[in-house]
Amino acid sequence: MRVIAVLACLAVAAFAKEDLPADDKLRVGVKYRPEFCPRKSESGDKLSMHYTGTLRKDGSKFDSSVDRNSPFEFTLGAGQVIRGWDQGLIGMCIGEKRRLTIPSGLGYGDRGSPPKIPGGATLVFDVELLEIKNAPKTEL
Repeated sequence: MRVIAVLACLAVAAFAKEDLPADDKLRVGVKYRPEFCPRKSESGDKLSMHYTGTLRKDGSKFDSSVDRNSPFEFTLGAGQVIRGWDQGLIGMCIGEKRRLTIPSGLGYGDRGSPPKIPGGATLVFDVELLEIKNAPKTEL
């Protein structure tokens, strides 16, 4: 029985990740980019996004527009979202999916956003750009 408990603890420890230092850099991974991309997101654009946010340390989900089936809309670069989003969503194509790993210095800092996001937390967001609201319509 002890062996099983030890193995379970080791398995959890193997998958747990540490928070990044607060002053670490934003990490952006492209998960999918459409071939046709006539317009990329830029500062000042009104974006419509789906996202799922998790804590890097334990993988727990703290928010998801996908679960609510309600896209999130905001103006990129206007300070309406955390700095990691304002920086990490520049240059996205409609339909593109990215994974943003955001250190606390570009997220919620030492204060966090209680009760779900502790201070100093590194955040992981899986995001999808659904629409650039102010972009001119293009014909396919």
